[in-house]
Amino acid sequence: MNMAELQKKLLASARANPPNDDVPFAFEQRIMAQLPAIPAFEILATWNRTLWQAAAPCVAVMLLLGAWTRFAQPTDSSRETLAADLESSLYLPFDNSAETW
Repeated sequence: MNMAELQKKLLASARANPPNDDVPFAFEQRIMAQLPAIPAFEILATWNRTLWQAAAPCVAVMLLLGAWTRFAQPTDSSRETLAADLESSLYLPFDNSAETW
């Protein structure tokens, strides 16, 4: 369908039927009475609600990963724990036993 032709038909139809100038009784008062009922947008309330909704999936992911690390079988045969590996990595620059002045 030709869009320009459709636009001309719609505009002609709108011009043939002008809107009514009558306003319903007390229309302004009804609209103004409903305005205070609309709550104002509060960014902190929205942020709070979003964080609380995200808390449950985060706890679920934490529990799943905790169970996975607890019950997973170690793949390497070394007996050194992660804590000992971290300690040896952190104290490596301070190990001066090989250096002689």
